[in-house]
Amino acid sequence: MEGEGSALGLMNISLALEEREQPIYSTRAHVFQIDPNTKKNWVPTSKHAVTVSYFYDSTRNVYRIISLDGSKAIINSTITPNMTFTKTSQKFGQWADSRANTVYGLGFSSEHHLSKFAEKFQEFKEAARLAKEKSQEKMELTSTPSQESAGDIQSPLTPESINGTDDERTTPEVTQNSEPRAEPTQNALPFAHSSAISKHWEAELATLKGNNAKLTAALLESTANVKQWKQQLAAYQEEAERLHKRVTELECVSSQANAVHTHKTELNQTIQELEATLKKKEEEIEKLRQEIDNARELQAQRDSLTQKLQEVEVRNKDLEGQLSDLEQRLEKSQSEQEAFRNNLKTLLEILDGKIFELTELRDNLAKLIECS
Repeated sequence: MEGEGSALGLMNISLALEEREQPIYSTRAHVFQIDPNTKKNWVPTSKHAVTVSYFYDSTRNVYRIISLDGSKAIINSTITPNMTFTKTSQKFGQWADSRANTVYGLGFSSEHHLSKFAEKFQEFKEAARLAKEKSQEKMELTSTPSQESAGDIQSPLTPESINGTDDERTTPEVTQNSEPRAEPTQNALPFAHSSAISKHWEAELATLKGNNAKLTAALLESTANVKQWKQQLAAYQEEAERLHKRVTELECVSSQANAVHTHKTELNQTIQELEATLKKKEEEIEKLRQEIDNARELQAQRDSLTQKLQEVEVRNKDLEGQLSDLEQRLEKSQSEQEAFRNNLKTLLEILDGKIFELTELRDNLAKLIECS
């Protein structure tokens, strides 16, 4: 939390601004400025998307574009009739501010937000032109010298005064991609059990991805609520500090002891209510922190399941390699057996011929013996 002195100063600036200017349209965008040296390259003035708001000063009758990054004003541009907002791409637009001697650029998350911002720019530019013409006609009628608009004086702002609306804030979307997985063949019996385990882990991983997407959205919403509650807590603490100081001042006034006592009681009750509200908000913040811790645990489980799935896939690949090697050996063995059968068949045919020749030789020898 910021220091008490800094917080009180920002609160005073915010109160002074609320009495004079109010945001009439807010959105989120990345802010850039043209490089003052090259006049060609864009220089980012914010590390992330910030709130950009249109403000209307009813006392000066001027429109301004304001954006803060923390406590630093990165855009403070008064809209004039001769300004032009140009769309340079589907999500990027720019305008030149001669008074600030620079060119501002805004990068939006979608084309819709860019178009909406451009429509508002044209609308407020036209309103500024009509206001200027009306002012000139009034000066001509009264014949008084024209003075420069007080809208040139640009007052500092605080982030709390231009936070914008939730409708204009963008939320990252979580996409899920699943890789196709080859189906096992009929010969992949050795690793059928591993494939079933792999499918089980894939189903678990898909479920965790869905839960992770929901938790991510809830986490983003919780973060936004925490920020808003922190701002409310800071305001409550500042109010309590002011009330404590007021109680001390009233105690010093002895001539109005009864009135002071009554007022003190009321202030103490108010302080107690604020402290109770503060305690309640702190409990809600603690619950949100617990939800964030649970989300991190689920993220760790998802990572673990992903690693196990990768290990199973590596094992399946090893088994597929072993199966391919066994198939090659089987084919080689079948070829060798076929060659052995052919050789044996040839040998049997030769042996049959030899036996037939021996039979004929035996018959011839028997005939010779009989003749002799």
